[in-house]
Amino acid sequence: MPVEPEYTEPIEPSAAVAEANRKAAEAANAADEKDGKDFADASRFQIAPPDVPVITSRKDPEKVVWDFAGYEFLEPDGRSQARTINGSLHRQGELTAVSGLFQVTSCREYRVYQVRGYDLSNMTIIEYDQGLIIIDPLACYETAQAALKLFRDKTELTKEQRPVKGLLYTHCHVDHFGGARGIFAELGDPLEPGVPVVAPAGFLEHAVSENVYAGPAMARRAQYMYAAQLDKSPTGQCGSGLGLTISTGEVTLIPPTAYIGGPDHQPVEKKNWQSSYVIPWRQGLYVYEFKDSGFPLVFQLTPGTEAPAEMNIYLPDARTLCVAENATHTMHNILSLRGAQVRDAHAWSKYLTEAIQIFGKDTDVLFASHHWPMWAEVENEEPGEQLSNARILEFLNKQRDMYGYLNDQSLRLINSGHTGIEIAEQLKELPPGLGDHWYNRGYYGSMSHNLKAVYQRYMGWYDGNPAHLWELPPVQAGAAYVEAMGGAEAVVDKAQHAYDSDTADGFRWAAELLNHVIFAAAAENGSPLAEPQVTRAKELQAKVFTQLGYGRENATWRNAYLTGAQEVVHGPQPLITSQSSVDLIRSTTLEQYFSALARSVDGPTAAERHRTPIVLDWVFVDAGTGAETGEKCTTTLRNGVLVFVEGGDRFVVTPDATIRLSREALNELAEKPGYKNNFNQAVDDKKITLEGADAQAATDAVFGTLTLPDPRFPIVTPRTRS
Repeated sequence: MPVEPEYTEPIEPSAAVAEANRKAAEAANAADEKDGKDFADASRFQIAPPDVPVITSRKDPEKVVWDFAGYEFLEPDGRSQARTINGSLHRQGELTAVSGLFQVTSCREYRVYQVRGYDLSNMTIIEYDQGLIIIDPLACYETAQAALKLFRDKTELTKEQRPVKGLLYTHCHVDHFGGARGIFAELGDPLEPGVPVVAPAGFLEHAVSENVYAGPAMARRAQYMYAAQLDKSPTGQCGSGLGLTISTGEVTLIPPTAYIGGPDHQPVEKKNWQSSYVIPWRQGLYVYEFKDSGFPLVFQLTPGTEAPAEMNIYLPDARTLCVAENATHTMHNILSLRGAQVRDAHAWSKYLTEAIQIFGKDTDVLFASHHWPMWAEVENEEPGEQLSNARILEFLNKQRDMYGYLNDQSLRLINSGHTGIEIAEQLKELPPGLGDHWYNRGYYGSMSHNLKAVYQRYMGWYDGNPAHLWELPPVQAGAAYVEAMGGAEAVVDKAQHAYDSDTADGFRWAAELLNHVIFAAAAENGSPLAEPQVTRAKELQAKVFTQLGYGRENATWRNAYLTGAQEVVHGPQPLITSQSSVDLIRSTTLEQYFSALARSVDGPTAAERHRTPIVLDWVFVDAGTGAETGEKCTTTLRNGVLVFVEGGDRFVVTPDATIRLSREALNELAEKPGYKNNFNQAVDDKKITLEGADAQAATDAVFGTLTLPDPRFPIVTPRTRS
């Protein structure tokens, strides 16, 4: 029987790590004594703190989807004593833990509020005489419902006094749309008729593709990025840098009814520009006015920045700019550790330049979809003194320069032949003009992985060295390395020596050595390692990962290391993640739906079993009347690929099966595991009809090739041999 490794939490920080964390705390304390504006801004105009200790699932009241009380240890007084948390990261955690309802600004036409600390993101509420406009309704139903309830309770503005009159998504990431239905909970979920839902062009395509196509893998890796399985404590999860963490309730989506940049909402021509928009006309600006609001919103599309579909919003009457997630109080990700498409640091910098040029002179208040706002200041108390927004402009300029620096310096070194790993080691810090600002520090993104991401964007995964063109996979390489280095005991001894050096580079080297030992244990020819050495390697790796986690200023790196420490010993833990969203399935186009289905085909097996193409015609009918809607498509399983043709394949004379069903029935097939069984049950229930002599055999053959992803696949240990 395998020996269960001993792993007693918490692991004490090494002397060097504890000392480095103490020095970081001292530096943070000194900086805050000199300039406490971040803390003043984070708590400014607070109306009420959270009124509950936790938020629970609406479907399972025993399940906590958001925990306020868990972060009570993040207090400024505890910063210097937190030996297991980098002092700078502790400071960021303190700021993101400032939660509740806040007023941001007001003008004659409306008041702007934010609910912060109720999720990874912020909910912004524009309140005017006829109702509310909600910007970014958080990540799940439950937190959105609780946030709006806090606003109503503390402002005493009921649904009857101020119904929701509009919903606005700044961009296509789930923490900015997942709570959409929660803001209509008081109506029993459905969107009130006539309420517009506004988003940037391309929103739905990217929202669905990111969360459906590679959703299982992203969800698994997000467990590392946000440390969902770890306790909230000084030795566990202490935030994510961008916020505390992401909620784990029910993800919903209300599809947009209006797209900024879509056919119906194009840029305003100069001749139609009005003085009420405050800012001078500039090419590429859009203006939208919610029905009955009586005030305009000005939009700047920023595609390819923090999200593929994103936009900044200017509120002219309040001289207020919402920069979505394009400028936050941290260095953001060029490539998220959970996985995503690589972002364009050059475009990010370019659009911030545009924002500065367009809105800079006319912005007195700046807020974003994360963190806390900034306000223009009175520079002295003399009568008639005008507000100065120099601090806002400095913030936007420094954020702009940071992303430009990441892009340009990566390219400079790329063109000198350096690889991503080399670039990250050569450019470890931003220059003083950028790096000495808290909001440019790497709490969420990091200098290291962002530089590698820029390399990946321009050059791809291959570094040009043929030795890396066809490397051995981890298990095979691990076995070879262990054998070459004299066996498992010798390798673990070397790792122990590196660990005992109590240096960051020593920990990094120990992690690499131990990784080879752990993966070598799964070699196909039987483990060349004695079980006690594998156990010893895992125990030491847990310590190595823990020290690396304790010492990191970057929250997502800390979370990844500490989750790895847990998993290397105990194996993959049950996923604690958001509840799956049927809204995402319902929002897919047919092409997206069948593209997602195609990713589940076991290609090698399907190609071997089915040498002849299997053709399915899909004909859609009205769920109520059964009449054909005119929508149809064809899917063909050939060569291990499920090919989709919208409208029907012109080269197919007689399909193997014709499937008649409603779009609702199609959606239901994917809402729970077991597509083949779901399909056959729907046929039995008369929700689907089949035509064709061998129709049942054809559908069974196609759906029998579909596989289910393992939601708990291992990351820091090898897969178990089957």
